[in-house]
Formats: sequence, C-alpha cells, structure tokens
Amino acid sequence: MYKIMLADDEGIVIDSLRFIIEKEFGNQCIIESAQTGRSVIELAENFRPDIAFMDIQMPGINGIEAIKEIKELYSNTIFIILSAYDKFDYAQDAINLGVLEYLNKPVARTKIIQVIKKAMDIIEKEREKRSKDLLIREKLETVIPIIENGFINNILFNEYFKKDVENYKKLLEIKEKYGYFIVLISGEEQEGNHMTNAVGASVHLQNNYNIVREIVKGSMHSIVGSAMANKIPVFVPTNHMEMDYNDRIELINKAREMVRVLRKRLNVNFRIGIGSVHSINEAMESYNEALNTLIHTTTMIAHVDDMAISCAYEENYPIENEKSLFESIEAGDINGAVIAANSFFDWMAANYAEYIMDVKLKVLEFVLWGEHIVYESGGMTYEFLSRHEYLPSLLKNNEMEEIRNWFIEKIRVSCLNMVSKKSERSTNVIEKAKAFINCNYNKQISLDDVSREVDISPYYFSKIFKEETGVNFIDYLTNIRIDRAKELLANTDYSMKEICSKVGYSDPNYFSRSFKKNVGVTPTDYKERKKG
Repeated sequence: MYKIMLADDEGIVIDSLRFIIEKEFGNQCIIESAQTGRSVIELAENFRPDIAFMDIQMPGINGIEAIKEIKELYSNTIFIILSAYDKFDYAQDAINLGVLEYLNKPVARTKIIQVIKKAMDIIEKEREKRSKDLLIREKLETVIPIIENGFINNILFNEYFKKDVENYKKLLEIKEKYGYFIVLISGEEQEGNHMTNAVGASVHLQNNYNIVREIVKGSMHSIVGSAMANKIPVFVPTNHMEMDYNDRIELINKAREMVRVLRKRLNVNFRIGIGSVHSINEAMESYNEALNTLIHTTTMIAHVDDMAISCAYEENYPIENEKSLFESIEAGDINGAVIAANSFFDWMAANYAEYIMDVKLKVLEFVLWGEHIVYESGGMTYEFLSRHEYLPSLLKNNEMEEIRNWFIEKIRVSCLNMVSKKSERSTNVIEKAKAFINCNYNKQISLDDVSREVDISPYYFSKIFKEETGVNFIDYLTNIRIDRAKELLANTDYSMKEICSKVGYSDPNYFSRSFKKNVGVTPTDYKERKKG
C-alpha cells in the first residue's frame, strides 16, 4: 500500500491526478489532497505520505518551502513537482531538495504513471532494505547476549587464547584496551555482608535476566554476562588505565540508581561490587576484587578503591613490566622474558642501586615465583634441595651486574624448562607408545589400548602421536604390520594364513587388500617376485 499526497491549488488538477492513479493502481494507493501550502504541511504531519505531487505556486507557503518543511518532519517522502512555471531557479531548488521529477504542466497520463512506478520501485527497495535491517537487528538481539556471555566466561575462567579475546572484541566492537568488572548479587534481604535466600534469588534472576540486562545496558556501556546463581558479572570497557575520583563517584551514583530501579522492577534486593581497572586479558582480577569488596563491607555499593583489600604499589613501580615477565615465562617466551627481566633490573639499578640486599631479595622473589609457574605447568619436577645454592650465590655477589647475570640466567632456564620439559614428556610418551606397538602389533590392539598403556587420554594421545610421527596411529600400526609381512613373505615358507595371523590380521582377505593398497601388489605376487 502506498500513501500518495496531491498538493495543488487547482481542484481540477487534483481530480485529474486522483482519477489517473485510481484507474491505474486501484486499491494499491491511499490518496489525500490539500490546496494550500499550510494545509499541505499539516496533512503531511498526520498522513506521512510515501509519494507527494507538489505544485510550486500555492496560496501562502509555496511548494518549495512546503517540501523543506515536510522533509524535516518526514524525510522518506518522494516528491514530484508539477508546475506551470519552467523556471531555472525553481528547478535548481528542486534538485537541491532531492525531488524525483520536475514536470511541467500539462503532463501526459503516461508520464504520470511512469513517474509513479519509478517512485514505487524506490519505495519497495527501501522497504526491503529496512526489512532486512530489522531482521539482522532481531538476529543480533538474540546472538549478542550469547557472544557477550562467551567473552565474559573466557575471561573469568581463563578458557581463552589471546586470539579468542581479539575475535570477541571485534564481534562486540570493543576498541578499548582496559576495563573493570561490576558484580550484581541479588537476594531476599541483606544480612551483614551477604544476601539471604540465594537459591530463590537465583531462580528469580534467571527468570528476569532480560529485564536486568536491559536496565544495566541502559545505565552504562557494558558487556553483560549470564546469571551465575544469584550473581551477574558485568564488564565495562574503558580507555583509561585508572579511574579518577570523580569518575568513581559518578559510577557509584549510577550503581545506586541501578539498584533502585532493579528493586522497583523486580521486587528483589541487590548489592553491587566494583573492581579496579585492568587490561582486558587480566580482567579476572577485577572480578575477584568486585566480589571481595562485598565480602569485606556491608554497604550496598562497594568500590575496591574505597577499601584496603588490594595490593597497592609505590609510585612508578613497573607493575606492567613485572606482569610481562611472568606472562613470558608462562608462554615459554625466552626472548620476551629476558627483555622484561632486564628492563625490571634497570629500574632497580636506577632507583635502588645503594640497597643491594633489597635488590637481591627482589631478584630471589622473582626467580622463585617464575619457577613456581613452571612447576605448576608441568615444565619442571619439583625437588626440595634443587635451590640450595640460590641464597649463598646471591649473598656472595655484591656487584649489580653479577646479580643481574644470575637473575637473567635463572629466568632463561625457567623458560627453557617450560618449553623443553613439555617437549621431552611428549617425546617420552611417543617412544613408549612405539615400543608397545612394536611388541604387540601382532595382536588386536587399538588406539585406546596404547593410550591406556602411556596413561594419556585417547584424544590427546592421537594428537601428539600425529605431531611427533607425522602419521596417525592406524597408519603407523599398518606400516609396522605390512613391513613385518614383507619380511615373512620374502624369508619364510609360512602359509598366507599363518603370515596374516602373525602380523595381527584375523581376516586373510582384509590383509590382502591392505597389503596391495600399501605395496602395490598382492601378498602372493610379492612372494613370487622375491622367491623368483
């Protein structure tokens, strides 16, 4: 259905246009008309026409001025000018206003029909576009909460690779490098520092999650996670590494208002904990801070910076450099760890060179913690006496460069162990698997049997076996069996059935097909060639 507005001060023109349109397009169109500039504008406000035929010279406001007014109210209307005046100025104004056609009276019936069809085509294309846009928006409204929840779960449970986080950031259009967590906790009533009836509150929260999400997003630009029992985690991206006092007060006030609205809409009580700003990859720390604030206070809204429950560092302490060092050790990045260790030592040398014992203590702290990371990752085997020389070595070194060299070497060894121990373990597992296969290839062994023998899950064993040998388990076992069969065929007088059994095949036909597939000839042909 198309709404068509006819604007002309001559009733005969309006009647003629109406007749042509109704005869050609029938019930496809709703037609309204006006004969003055003011009445045209008033009509457009209520009628909201798709197509408007406009005369230039009308009593009061002329056609050009009326088009300008209407466009401000309803920009989608397609205008067609009908004028008895073939003036350049009018035509130029019409072009500037985006008028579809400028027609000089009298206009042929065929031209009227042609220009209406042209306008209808434009309208249909625009309607299709709007419909597709709405469909995409509807799908996004369904998908975005899932993506947001995936992003938050990846961060909170450390179930991510850096590439995963980057993909989530692209999908959610997160351009900020930092962020902080807000945690909403619901309950029937607040008693001390906890909420009562957490189970009932969690059910209520699940049932009303969309309302909570709508209120939170209406209050601040944020990523909202799913309800976890009676808690909802909310991540707020920011470009600033720290939150200043004024921003913190504004955020707390927003949180207070959010609690008020939530209580009114859901008839349930809430508390909100707010963590400090961290890089996105370390945002889990902010979540833990947000929870801890609620444990250490009875206030309804608690911000970690208002409380002494997180580690504070002296001014200019290179915390980012410290984090980079331990992240590099965890990744087995020797070059990155050495660069970070040297950089941190430069900071100590520049600021605390005269406090040699304190430098030694910091170096020892970092080395022990770096090794702890490697131990936990399976990169080293812990031995109680493995560090007995650490303290004596440090105590006898009183030159900064000697201490640096000791420090860098220990960090480098930790990284090497992180890489080599895992590789060594994989190699040992594969060698043990090969030995088992070589001893049992003549039996009905499977991937499960071998993975059980080396005490690794079948899935992981299959993966590292392919990585280490270049072939999968079945192909490796088949190659062993076929090679042994070739030896028996060439050097013994065993029957085909006996050879089949000795290399682990129960079905002679299957053995023959497998042999030909791998060797290119049948076992019989192979034997005859070797004996001949």
